Amino acid sequence: MPDSPSPVATPATLKPGVVTGADYQTLVSACKRGNYALPAVNVTSSHTINAVLEAAAKNKSDVIIQLSNGGAQYYAGQGLPNGDTAKVLGAVAAARHVHLLAEHYGVCVVLHTDHANKKLIPWVESLLDHSEEEIKKTGKPLFSSHMLDLSEEPLDWNIDECARVLKRMAPMGMCLEIELGVTGGEEDGIGGDYDESADNSKLYTQPEDVLQAYDKLAPIGKFSVAASFGNVHGVYKPGNVKLRPEILKNSQDLISKQHNTGPNPLDLVFHGGSGSEKSQITETLGYGVFKMNIDTDTQFAFAEGLGKFYEQHANAFKYQLDPESGAPLKKYYDPRKWMREAEKGLVDRLGEAFVDLNSAGKTLAV
Repeated sequence: MPDSPSPVATPATLKPGVVTGADYQTLVSACKRGNYALPAVNVTSSHTINAVLEAAAKNKSDVIIQLSNGGAQYYAGQGLPNGDTAKVLGAVAAARHVHLLAEHYGVCVVLHTDHANKKLIPWVESLLDHSEEEIKKTGKPLFSSHMLDLSEEPLDWNIDECARVLKRMAPMGMCLEIELGVTGGEEDGIGGDYDESADNSKLYTQPEDVLQAYDKLAPIGKFSVAASFGNVHGVYKPGNVKLRPEILKNSQDLISKQHNTGPNPLDLVFHGGSGSEKSQITETLGYGVFKMNIDTDTQFAFAEGLGKFYEQHANAFKYQLDPESGAPLKKYYDPRKWMREAEKGLVDRLGEAFVDLNSAGKTLAV
């Protein structure tokens, strides 16, 4: 008798909306198995959140929505007098916005907070307070994951503090993103000017440092690593940024050898993805990268869409009536009109990102 055909694995499926806990891990595992990654987009407003959701739905891809501390503060409103309070309330308000709408866009969303250095640990812990309250009401935390970027601190302190916070997050089914090595450039007050020195060792994470973090954190809970391999925040002229994606492979190989795991045991994050060469983006996907931050390019696309509209209808931003024809210009200066053009610019740029990261058409949402 002929051999029976091998069973075909059924792709995982998830309910659309914000994913946490086991569903988050299912999504990350699908990315790594399928050699694709999700764009992680920094948002600052309901306009940018809605544009990200629209782009994900249009491209049938899941997506990561994240807030920096400054983005959260902006979401709460620049008029809120207490900046620390605004950073917490803005993040909570944005999270509730995503929870309410993501399901209706029909995609899965990882809800995340970006770079939080030592002085911002209280911000993350305040958001954990809110997640603990949310679990009491709904059974789910408010966020899927948070990031601690303590890469400017001594390595041992960085890892120990991450372990302390992860012990609180793990029972809630939340993942902690850590940073080892320093991603060049500056993002929302975290980091500094990019050092163009070709031998800047801080821009390249050592695999032994990653092993030390794995040994400490893996027994506690789920975590991901933003390992630096020459990547920087922002866009710089060609030749200045010297990416070495093989560092990611070396870290994976070391962990796999020391702990006898399967391939790519680490969940890796690509920071500073804007402006990167597409061939190097593709290379990282084979090394366990499931998330690529894209902020600078999407900010520009948002501004570019608005700028083009302004160039076409400049009088509408100066007069209520056209000075030549006397015609009302309300249909052009209506915020819904010009903000929509900004949203469309972001949607179009994210469409390119979904293709670059090989995630288009691969949503797990049903």
